[in-house]
Amino acid sequence: MAENETAAPMIDIQHISKWYGSFQVLKDCTCQVSKGEVVVVCGPSGSGKSTLIKTVNGLEPVQQGRILVNGVDVTDPKTNLTRLRSHVGMVFQHFELFPHLSIRENLVLAQMKVLKRNREEATEKGMKLLDRVGLKTQAEKYPGQLSGGQQQRVAIARALAMDPICMLFDEPTSALDPEMINEVLDVMVQLAREGMTMMVVTHEMGFARRVADRVVFVEGGQILEDSPKDEFFEHPKSERTRHFLSRILNH
Repeated sequence: MAENETAAPMIDIQHISKWYGSFQVLKDCTCQVSKGEVVVVCGPSGSGKSTLIKTVNGLEPVQQGRILVNGVDVTDPKTNLTRLRSHVGMVFQHFELFPHLSIRENLVLAQMKVLKRNREEATEKGMKLLDRVGLKTQAEKYPGQLSGGQQQRVAIARALAMDPICMLFDEPTSALDPEMINEVLDVMVQLAREGMTMMVVTHEMGFARRVADRVVFVEGGQILEDSPKDEFFEHPKSERTRHFLSRILNH
């Protein structure tokens, strides 16, 4: 899916380490995501995978190493992280929508505040994206009136409204009821097929098999495996990865 293997990666994580006090949560992690590539990050609970993805846009600072996003050094104290985050879409486990604003206003607000779009332009963009995720008819409702799956699709539309250069997903389906998971994954599959650069923390191995270019396996704060999708599923390198896959694929 990646356009050009020789081009600089869109996301370049170089030997990063992070501590919470004396506890080391990330250990010398290195990973690259090329433009147009979809990389799935998986691993057991508490392995550091969510922390890893949050370092990409500076939500979690690191003590060692460098992270570049489209050539911008996230770890440089002089970098304007607010500006960087406006170009890096982030979708969280919990939807982070403003409960007191309508769905339409949730999509319009950041466009006007951060991108300085006028209301008309921001509304037009927001409505197009709501239509794209199948929720145009819900525009005047409030988040609390929607299902979890619908709220997560709104969160994806809101991230897309900022014209991101890449998208980060932190376990976007783990708070959803099983029947709502596919409606969110279908939107993500479509994004991947349109060439969006994506880094996705998820346990949804069916999604990984459908659209991932590579799968990264994290345990104990370390990247134990970083392989092309088929190789990861068919010929995992480490015993730990094999054990993880045997447990997750047999459920």
